Amino acid sequence: MILERAEQNAGTRFLFNLALVVVVVAGLKLGAPILLPFALALFLAILTLPIVVWLQQRRVPRGPAVFLAVLVDLALFGLLVLLASQSLNDLEFRLDRYGTRLSDIWTSWIQSLQEATFPGANFLAEYLNPDILDPGQLFSFAGNTLATAFSFASSAFLVFLVLIFILAEATVFPAKFRAILGREQGHSSRSTKIVAEVQEYLGIKTFISLATGILLGAWCWVLDLDFPILLGLLAFVLNYVPTIGSIIASVPAMLLGLIQVGPGHALLVGVGYVLVNLGFGNLIEPNLLGRRLGLSTLVVILSLIFWGWVWGPVGALLAVPLTMVVKIMMENTADLKWVSILLDKAPPEPGVTGGAVEEMLD
Repeated sequence: MILERAEQNAGTRFLFNLALVVVVVAGLKLGAPILLPFALALFLAILTLPIVVWLQQRRVPRGPAVFLAVLVDLALFGLLVLLASQSLNDLEFRLDRYGTRLSDIWTSWIQSLQEATFPGANFLAEYLNPDILDPGQLFSFAGNTLATAFSFASSAFLVFLVLIFILAEATVFPAKFRAILGREQGHSSRSTKIVAEVQEYLGIKTFISLATGILLGAWCWVLDLDFPILLGLLAFVLNYVPTIGSIIASVPAMLLGLIQVGPGHALLVGVGYVLVNLGFGNLIEPNLLGRRLGLSTLVVILSLIFWGWVWGPVGALLAVPLTMVVKIMMENTADLKWVSILLDKAPPEPGVTGGAVEEMLD
């Protein structure tokens, strides 16, 4: 009798938890106009907080320290917008020419297939006819996507306003937590640990992304591609998305290499992207982040789909950092540690699964 009641309660709890998930997701989607700027401000605050702490350690009052830190963020943001806007204006004038050139290349390839004698050439030529894919639309799509992404700068005022208040309160939050929790210091230390690990992840990821963008922008400049600064910025931003981001960032650069010179040049551009991303993605980044701060490839794909659906293109860009924050929080919560193990890219070492997982498996 007790066992039957426990099974019924388990089913009820599952349905209740599922309903909670639906409510939370609906709230995230409906609250996107407010929650998305807040999420951006929170990530910026985590990255900026070390500057505030460093200034305060040198006896700079909290107000001026926050002002100087935000001033640094504004300068960097303004520089990025200035570089991107100039490149986007130039790109807009050349899109039609690029589209025409790409269409001509595509048509010549189809004609070459039609004249080829190897088996299946005619089938390929018929299947890859220009009506299936209009290559000239690729650059128009890229231009519209970039313009949409940078138009989000119109919300920059709200983001930086929230950032100022977060930084102003950040230094007093620990004291408030200690006053609220009283003797329960474990919760306070756990919160501090979560913030420190999120800060470590975002700091390392930003450093790796910046280095990737600089190297790939320089590579495009060496190969005399148009818009090397814009291509470098694109590589920097998309590097926050593991695996898929580097592939997406390489497509415009390879297309420019194909249009400006030819297939050999496009292949050379692609080789540079592969080497840089393999070097950072497989050697440097894993050593800096460690296995513990990794995500499963399937989780990366699903997080892109989920956050992109909830918060649009900017949500897709923040998908991996947001999922990593969830993973770190779950990892530091005893009864939810099994969630972080599911999100991880590799199973844990034997004997370190934790009591919560063992109880779940039992």
